[in-house]
Amino acid sequence: MTTDAPALLPALEARVRQTAHARASACPCGAATLADRPDATVVRHGSTVAKAHAADVDPAELSLRVTAAARLPGVFLPPLAPVPVDLHGRLVTYWPYGTPVDPEDPDAAPWEAAATLLARLHRTPAPTPVPPMRGPAKAALAAARLRGTAPGHPATAPVLAAWAALPAWARGEAAMPDAATLCHGDLHLGQLIRHPAAAGPWLLIDVDDLGTGVPAWDLARPAAWYACGLLPPEEWHRFLTAYRACGGPAVPADGDPWPALDVPARALTAQTAARAVTKAALEGRPLDEVERSLVDACARMAAVRPAAPRS
Repeated sequence: MTTDAPALLPALEARVRQTAHARASACPCGAATLADRPDATVVRHGSTVAKAHAADVDPAELSLRVTAAARLPGVFLPPLAPVPVDLHGRLVTYWPYGTPVDPEDPDAAPWEAAATLLARLHRTPAPTPVPPMRGPAKAALAAARLRGTAPGHPATAPVLAAWAALPAWARGEAAMPDAATLCHGDLHLGQLIRHPAAAGPWLLIDVDDLGTGVPAWDLARPAAWYACGLLPPEEWHRFLTAYRACGGPAVPADGDPWPALDVPARALTAQTAARAVTKAALEGRPLDEVERSLVDACARMAAVRPAAPRS
């Protein structure tokens, strides 16, 4: 698929405006670019959002993921159209606008809502065939990019050592041990919105990594933040307690959750650290405090073998 990158953003803005006006005769015409990255360009016009997915996305797999989201009411934000469309070499999907989590108000972070949505997702059989969840594959891309971008950086060695200690499935080199559980694949608070906007219930967004796999992967990012000291214990416990209360299958109903979470949390720590070191190297700056804490966690991880999950 050939991409015409310079023409994409104005074309996407025109297309989302057209779609928004077709949906509502009294469109407020508020427009904004919500993201413009190599892997996603997202624009809003009124109550409509258009997303141009990564240029290398598999069309058949994206269609399956969009279809699955449409059939998961109350868990995923439903798409406005069931089939992605091509625009300047990029596949585009359309969605209703919702209110995102406020990054300036961490005390209001909807940890319980995120956990409840995940538990419901993990307990729901896939409503239509979907590919494997993309979490391990994305983590592998981050490690490969670090290896190619900053091989001589002093932080690269401990990050790659932690990565190499993971089992093959967590590095995207073998099939995942769970091939049936429906997973989000890239859970963080930026993947939740309220819809209808402002007062509606929280819903999951972003279908790019949706698929079947190890459900503990969806808990791994907050688990990793907690283990690295970046997420307060009370917030982690709110999240974990809500997930268990809703019958989430990724961890035991009580007792120590860490045997189930250890490998995915290590993988997310290594992925996040790899991205951080790559970004710092490209920007020619030293690591900041948070980035150093991630690299330090990788150094500790490399010295201790990952825990084997209990059967």
